[in-house]
Amino acid sequence: MKTKSLMILCMTCLSSTAWAIEPGPSSAAQQGTESWMQLQIRGVVASTNLQTASAAERELAMQRWLNSFTYPIPEFFDQDKGGDISSGTK
Repeated sequence: MKTKSLMILCMTCLSSTAWAIEPGPSSAAQQGTESWMQLQIRGVVASTNLQTASAAERELAMQRWLNSFTYPIPEFFDQDKGGDISSGTK
């Protein structure tokens, strides 16, 4: 019974309009981005050329992805190794 009540409460909270972004003024950059996203969602600007990858290309891409997991993740990163942003040098 507790689980069902908790689920109903969660669904009620998540379906609330309080989570939505209120409509209002936005910047020109935001409006442009939203316009492009809508075009992409609708497929209006999709390429007419079908873009495919061969089996060999897919296999190589998968192998590159799998190989990316072989590099060890350091426990700490050396902050000074990346260079200085203000001078633009490394």
